[in-house]
Amino acid sequence: MNLQLLTKSNLHTHTSFADGKHTAEEIVLSAIDAGIEVLGFSEHSFHPNSAVFGMKSLEVEEEYRKEIERLKAVYADRIKILCGIEQDSQSGVPTKIYDYVIGSVHYLCLGGELCSVDLSAQATKNAIEKHCGCDPIIYAKAYFEAVAGVEEDTQCDIVGHFDLLTKFDERAAIFDTSDPRYIKAGLEALDALLEKDIIFEVNTGAMARGYRTTPYPAPIFLHRIAEKRGNVVLSSDAHNKDHLIYGFDKALQIIKASGIGSVLTMTKDGWKNIAI
Repeated sequence: MNLQLLTKSNLHTHTSFADGKHTAEEIVLSAIDAGIEVLGFSEHSFHPNSAVFGMKSLEVEEEYRKEIERLKAVYADRIKILCGIEQDSQSGVPTKIYDYVIGSVHYLCLGGELCSVDLSAQATKNAIEKHCGCDPIIYAKAYFEAVAGVEEDTQCDIVGHFDLLTKFDERAAIFDTSDPRYIKAGLEALDALLEKDIIFEVNTGAMARGYRTTPYPAPIFLHRIAEKRGNVVLSSDAHNKDHLIYGFDKALQIIKASGIGSVLTMTKDGWKNIAI
């Protein structure tokens, strides 16, 4: 399945500039040791609302960019490094200065309050009780409506963890993902994004951190991507230097089973579509 080719690149990587465990340079060295040829950093964007998690200020964002540019030069003969950003839909900070943008929905504005989608199962349950009349489907519809607009909100190249709201479902069973209303909301968001020239990541980050045993998006959404000939890229959403290609083998099997015949990967010469 060309796994060897697809483990030579990862574009979703976090550092100690926000919530990652290691410095950018530690991650670069680990990537080189792992045989990775292209490493993209994608730190969480700054937001002026302190309730939104990300880099703490625009000054920190500038430091981040400078450090990645330094590493590009220092390790140019050993690895290709890209400076990206994971832009939250609520952030509003300009993104054109980055090599690429991952657009993600981490927060919903419910009743005038910014509610985190992926902080904890209890935080999600509290938001559903407080703002959605204890109905998880209302919350899911609000989430997928936000996801449908993520390209417009962030000007992203890649859609991050499409169904992130299910992060805690294997343990907490917050959402009935077989409910036709849930499926309809998700497919409508997916269809809206599939009309654009955009890439969907198959994200193994929650697997590495022990929340899930499968990647995002769920198979039902991967099947729709296959039907409409959409593009996917494997990414680890790594917050640890040892997780840069975590779970890629299992994710690739799920992608193939969904009917998707190829996966985009970033090479030293740019994007390449790899048949699986």
